Amino acid sequence: MVDSTRHSVVAVVLRVRDGRLESLVRGVPLGSGETLEEALSRAVDVGALAHHEQLETRLLADGTLATVYLGLVPADRDLDGDWRPAGSDELVVAATARLRAKLSYTNAGFALAPAVFTISELREIYVAALGHDVAATNLQRVLVRRGVLERVEGVRAPGRAGGRPAALFRFASSSLEVTDQFAVLAPRRPGSRASA
Repeated sequence: MVDSTRHSVVAVVLRVRDGRLESLVRGVPLGSGETLEEALSRAVDVGALAHHEQLETRLLADGTLATVYLGLVPADRDLDGDWRPAGSDELVVAATARLRAKLSYTNAGFALAPAVFTISELREIYVAALGHDVAATNLQRVLVRRGVLERVEGVRAPGRAGGRPAALFRFASSSLEVTDQFAVLAPRRPGSRASA
């Protein structure tokens, strides 16, 4: 039986570091007279998040009713905590599924990427977040066509392997926007050309 007097707020925060999707999960009991957003601010430093949204309300294993939030942190921003590889925890799975969906039809990548990046660096973030390969040229083409990315002055020097200097980009907006309501960034099917 659900104890309606027990309500908690849980933050599931995601970021991409070193080519892998990581999660941080923190929860706090909802205080008397406290709003959900106030409790969220106690659970996690909301100011460090580039984006957050209510994910779902669910009953936890201990019978507590929990309102769960998804938070996203850019790759170059620090947020202290017990970060772990995004795994099979139910809340992390739900947050990851929401992120993957949003990467398809919104500009949500802004909340995971540093302020300025190369297409190769952005591809690494998308690959880690989506859990499947994405062609860099297709990713650039799709995001530029949607008006999501802007070219900025300067280039990134070639790495140890050499090559040409890489162009620099940034997201055109730092707030969540629907860019293509019918889009999907899906894994490539065998025998088909790479998708973005």
